Amino acid sequence: MDNKTCWVLTGPTASGKTALSIRLAKAHDCEIVCMDSMQIYRRMNIGTAKPTSEEMAGVPHHMIDVAEPDEAFSVARYQELAEACIADIQNRGRRALLVGGTGLYLRALRQPMAMGDVSADEAIRTELESIAAESGGRQRVHDMLADVDPDTAARLHLNDVRRAVRALEVYRLTGVPFSKQPQIQTDSRYEYRVATLTMDRSILYERIEKRIDMMYAQGLTEEVRGLLDSGVPADAQAMKAIGYKELVPYVRGECSFEEADYLLKLNTRHYAKRQLTWMRREDNVLWVDSLSDDAYDILENWYVHGIQPDAGKGAEE
Repeated sequence: MDNKTCWVLTGPTASGKTALSIRLAKAHDCEIVCMDSMQIYRRMNIGTAKPTSEEMAGVPHHMIDVAEPDEAFSVARYQELAEACIADIQNRGRRALLVGGTGLYLRALRQPMAMGDVSADEAIRTELESIAAESGGRQRVHDMLADVDPDTAARLHLNDVRRAVRALEVYRLTGVPFSKQPQIQTDSRYEYRVATLTMDRSILYERIEKRIDMMYAQGLTEEVRGLLDSGVPADAQAMKAIGYKELVPYVRGECSFEEADYLLKLNTRHYAKRQLTWMRREDNVLWVDSLSDDAYDILENWYVHGIQPDAGKGAEE
C-alpha cells in the first residue's frame, strides 16, 4: 500500500466527519490522527464532541487526551506530536487519516515555519507576550507584525501569538523581517490530500443546535462544573473554548441558563462559519456535501485515486 500521502477530512462542527472517517479508516487500513484543538485535552469529553469508544469502532485514534485542561498547548506542539504520530503510523505500513476542524493545525502541517537561528531575547518576548495578553492584544501584535513583515503576518492566524511574537522578536534583534531570514520557511514532511465537508447552512445550524441539546443531556454542565471544582482556572486556555466559556458564568450563578444557552449556540454557529471561511483560503481542497448520497464514494475516489468532480468553494458565504 502506498501510504506516503496523508488523507485529511475536515469541515465545520456537526458536519458528519466522525462517521465518514470511521468508514474510510476501516475500509482502507487507516489510523485516525485527531486535528481538533479541544479534543487534545483530557477530561473535556462532552463539550468537545470527542468520539466515544463505540464511535471509534476499534479504529486507532491519536492526538486525543494528550494535554491537561490547565496546560497551554501551542500550534507548534501540535505539529511536533502529530508528525510523530504520522511517522509511526507510516512505519507500521498503515495510512494516517487526519480528522478535525482546526484549520490552523492543518496549515501548520502543510506549511510549516521554522523558528530560525536567531537567539531568543527574553525581555523582548516578555514585552510582546504582555501586549498580547491585554484586551485586543492579539490584534495589536498581529498589526505590529504586519507593519514590519506583511508576508509573515499574512501567513499567521490572529490566534497564533507564539509565532507572531517570535517573528517580531527576530525583526527587532536583526532588523531583517522574519520572512527574509535564511531557511525560515520549510517544506512539509508529508503530502496531504484534503477534503472538506459542507452542507446547506440552515441544515448545519439545525444540526449544531440539536448537538448542543444532546450535550446538555449527556452532562455538559456537570462536566464544566467538575473541571472548575478540580482546580482548572476559568481563564485557562482550554476553558476559553466554545462550549465551556459560555457555561462558566452559569455554573457560577452569574447568568441564567437561557443566557448561556443562547450564547453557546450563537458562538457555535459563528465558529462553524469561520471554519468554512478558513478552508476556502486553503489550496487544493475537495469540497463534499456530506449529506449527498455519494459523499463517501466522492471521498474515496479523491483519496485513493486523486479524482474529484467539478466543485466550487463550499457552502455559501
